[in-house]
Amino acid sequence: MAGGWPVRVGLLLCLTVNLLLQGRGDTFTINCSGFDEHGVDPAAFQAVFDRKAFRPVINYSIPTHVNISFTLSAILEVDAHLQLLTSFLWINLIWDNPFIRWNPKECVSINKLTVSAENLWLPDIFIVESMDMDKSPAGLTAYVSSEGRIKYDRPVRVTSICNLDIFYFPFDQQNCTLTFSSFLYTVDSMLLGMDKEVWEITDTSRNIIQTQGEWELLGINKATPKMSVGGSVYDQITFYVAIRRRPTLYVINLLLPSGFLVAIDALSFYLPAESENRAPFKITLLLGYNVFLLMMNDFLPASGMPLISVYFALCLSLMVLSLLETIFITYLLHLAITQPPPMPRWLHSLLVHCTRPTKCCPTVPQKETKGLGLTPAHLPGLKEPVELVGKVPGPQEAELNGCPGSTRARQEDEAQKQHLVGLWVQFSHMMDLLLFRIYLLFMATFIITVIILWNT
Repeated sequence: MAGGWPVRVGLLLCLTVNLLLQGRGDTFTINCSGFDEHGVDPAAFQAVFDRKAFRPVINYSIPTHVNISFTLSAILEVDAHLQLLTSFLWINLIWDNPFIRWNPKECVSINKLTVSAENLWLPDIFIVESMDMDKSPAGLTAYVSSEGRIKYDRPVRVTSICNLDIFYFPFDQQNCTLTFSSFLYTVDSMLLGMDKEVWEITDTSRNIIQTQGEWELLGINKATPKMSVGGSVYDQITFYVAIRRRPTLYVINLLLPSGFLVAIDALSFYLPAESENRAPFKITLLLGYNVFLLMMNDFLPASGMPLISVYFALCLSLMVLSLLETIFITYLLHLAITQPPPMPRWLHSLLVHCTRPTKCCPTVPQKETKGLGLTPAHLPGLKEPVELVGKVPGPQEAELNGCPGSTRARQEDEAQKQHLVGLWVQFSHMMDLLLFRIYLLFMATFIITVIILWNT
């Protein structure tokens, strides 16, 4: 009786070891009895499916390595007001499950299977910048290899927050980030890696991107920071996605019409200052430009102050200034016809200084005529100079009238009036030419700026 106790203990120990070894073989090797040329019996993987709630590792002190890559297949929307980027991604996740193994030679040469993703443990990878619920379709499958390598691809529409700078709209470039991280597992349980090189991700995305609309992909870079939350550290992979807006649509619909209207307004300076059609023409252009801005308001960003808004404001200001200058010139010429006021000394000195032939100033070319090169015949509504100052009597007629002194005084007075009229007309022409050159400078600056922004 006493000798039978050790025998019983030995038998029990052998039975326990045998069960453990058998369990170990069933755990790490899939039974090939369920494999045939018609498919695989799901019961062969039932032991693996029952473990889907737990991280598939032999030793929980060993972290699971998850390799990540993605393909950017579409840039759907960039909302400058809400600072959001909406894109369509194909996210690729690869990891190893040590509980899935089978010998392809014994399993009718099957090396890879597709398994429903809901039956497998899946890493809880999410995008940190995402501002919306995960919109992946249901019923996805994963590829499972005979070595236990699982590849899980899922399409997802991502609405992520992005710091958008629209100052250079429509020639702006944006840099948005997509940070992949685990929601639950720290670096002790999960480490993230790259399935592809960054240049491969960039080239693939450029080749299969579906949208040919407003945005184009420039490049993708990456960084591998760590995120600390309290005493926990999480592994992350951050991708920097650089995109650029295609400006052709905005150049054709915004910049070209605005430039044409400004150019026509500049050409209106070739109309004579005394023309009665000049002011109405500028008023019509100004009203048309305001209607254009109202119609094109939907093309502009809803928030911020882009450079194009500054350009539109300058165009509108120039056109208003041009109209005010035309009104002032018209009033000045009317006043010069009726009763020319005396010109201030500083203004007369400025005219004399700017009308010197050696000076490069905004004035008309000088002619060798009396006064400043202009006669009252150039004024509005005048056919002959005598209509402005009255008929000037000749010397013989003055002697017959018996008033040689009064005639000389009248001639001097009329000569002085003609001189004042010439000064004010010269001043009006100088203002016209000055504003015209400001228009030319503005349009040249605009063209150069557009060329530089478009090429850079």
